[in-house]
Amino acid sequence: MDPSGDLHLLRTFLAVYRAGTITAAAAQLGLSQPAVTAQVRTLEQQAGHDLFVRRPRGVEPTPRAHELAARVARPLDELAGAATWDTRAAAPHPPVHLAGPAELLSTRALAVLAPLVADGVRLRVVTGLTDDLLEGLRAGQHDLVVSTHRPRGRSVVTQQLAAEDYVLVAGRRWAGAATGADGPEAAVRDVPLVAYAEDLPIVRRYWRAVLGRRLTAEAALTMPDLRGVVAAVVAGAGWSVLPRYLCRAELAAGDLVLLHDPPEPPGNTVFLVQRPAAAANPDVARVADALLDAGPAW
Repeated sequence: MDPSGDLHLLRTFLAVYRAGTITAAAAQLGLSQPAVTAQVRTLEQQAGHDLFVRRPRGVEPTPRAHELAARVARPLDELAGAATWDTRAAAPHPPVHLAGPAELLSTRALAVLAPLVADGVRLRVVTGLTDDLLEGLRAGQHDLVVSTHRPRGRSVVTQQLAAEDYVLVAGRRWAGAATGADGPEAAVRDVPLVAYAEDLPIVRRYWRAVLGRRLTAEAALTMPDLRGVVAAVVAGAGWSVLPRYLCRAELAAGDLVLLHDPPEPPGNTVFLVQRPAAAANPDVARVADALLDAGPAW
């Protein structure tokens, strides 16, 4: 039987899935533990398979549970939000609190969201490091976070937003460094390195993926904003590894030169992470949907 027909059972399932224990889910739902256990078992009987494996310290979702949660989480959250807002339809919706990397939000996300703002959606945007922003999301400071990695745990709703690939580039003044060079190491041997941070997170990831070993170079210039890194490299400061979306125009114009072009460029997946309770504000869903629709083209 398709388990999607009983909303009460699905709400209970989702609470257990997110809480990780029957006890915590029961407290959230205002039900007894036996009632929650019985509802989960009823849903499992309807579905024809187990949804959780019972452990000494809680429950562990089965692969079928992950599939079901992916199907029902957003509709249930939206339904709960609609019920909450029915009695307050005349009141303006609260601002949507969006957080993420400054570069991606500034160059991609805000252009997508501008029509929503013109239509009455209020936005409050902050930028920062992913781990700090995810901690703020769990603490209720943000509704949505654009994350450069998939967060752990089941207390948030995570969806793939975009895929970015990295390119090894230098300014035009260093174009001759790549001429006749035998691989990326030779191409940048005598060229200063420009990076986002002292520990070279993007550059090291590229080096491990392409060459299978650690990068030993040190940065000549660091700038904690990739837009600044692009500007410095275009101006001739040296070489760097950058997300392609951020320097596509400079590459097309010849202001940046591609020093290495592997068959499968290293990359990274970007996620949109939502705090479940944020679904009480319908504008959060509007912002999330707009980003998810546009993200694959970034």
